[in-house]
Amino acid sequence: MTASRLAPLALALLLLSGCASDDRTPLVVYSPHGKEMLSAYEEAFEAANPGVDVQPIDMGAQDAYDRIRTERQNPQASVWWGAPQVTFARAAEEGLLAPFTPSWAGALDASSRDPEGRWYGTFLTPEGFLVNTETLDAAEMPRDWDDLLDPRWKDRVIIRTPLASGTMRAIWSAIIVRQPTEEAGFEWLARLDANTKSYAADPTQMYLGLARGTADVTLWNMPDAYLQAETNGYPFAFIVPSSGAPVLVDGIAIPEGAPQPELAKQFIEFVTSQEALLDQSRRFYRIPARTDIPQDSLPAWITSAEIRPMELDWSALADKEDAWMQRWDESVKGRGAAYLAE
Repeated sequence: MTASRLAPLALALLLLSGCASDDRTPLVVYSPHGKEMLSAYEEAFEAANPGVDVQPIDMGAQDAYDRIRTERQNPQASVWWGAPQVTFARAAEEGLLAPFTPSWAGALDASSRDPEGRWYGTFLTPEGFLVNTETLDAAEMPRDWDDLLDPRWKDRVIIRTPLASGTMRAIWSAIIVRQPTEEAGFEWLARLDANTKSYAADPTQMYLGLARGTADVTLWNMPDAYLQAETNGYPFAFIVPSSGAPVLVDGIAIPEGAPQPELAKQFIEFVTSQEALLDQSRRFYRIPARTDIPQDSLPAWITSAEIRPMELDWSALADKEDAWMQRWDESVKGRGAAYLAE
């Protein structure tokens, strides 16, 4: 065998030997919390537990749910970290989540946890408007939901495609029930669709479109608005709708039959400790769901925020969300004006 043929073989053997020497225990985490926060806690947990190889997979909350449901006969993830309560509630009812009891379970309101211990709230996430402060001056910015239906917003709105996004599915559902009837809710979404320039396949594409001035406004959550402005220097500001904002409970869970369930519990305790939650509030703009976090320890952006929560029956939303999303996708998306004309 010639030297030229030996070189690739030697490289392959070296790579294989390197992989084989890593005898750490893998811990797969499905999460929509973004590479910045996931990488930070991957490194921190591994530093405290050198025998563990944390493998975070960044995906939308709905994608995580779909994947866990698909893998129910052969679970791959040990931890599901991040999704609205409606998504976790649906997963719990389908038998996809294993009950457990973290040390801080008693520090949550009843609305922020599953009564059977199958998921627990980690963050409170207000939803509203994310705007480009370079293309809009203060007087132009939307102040409430119905403002976005004004014809002046034609082709100035960008939306994260809702089907794969737990955030957007919850916003769409909240908008529907905010109207006097379900049909009025779909008419509202059709009017917004008529003003929408494009639908982004993922949050990164949405952020880039907004930052580059392709559109001026989107519907999204408060923490990511602050995080993108801080981390990437995007000209973003967040506006809380004056009539009320959906405030999602973002949770954490262990899939039923997950590999390494005890290690999963250890990881959950690590990322939801008071110290970790305070770090997440300061570095990643997350609002802790735990009620035992000292208020004077929280950053000013939380303690000074004026948010009027929208009153919503989240259990009812969980029951109807899938059907609503299918109807919107098939009948409204990209054809809002035609829908209104029918």
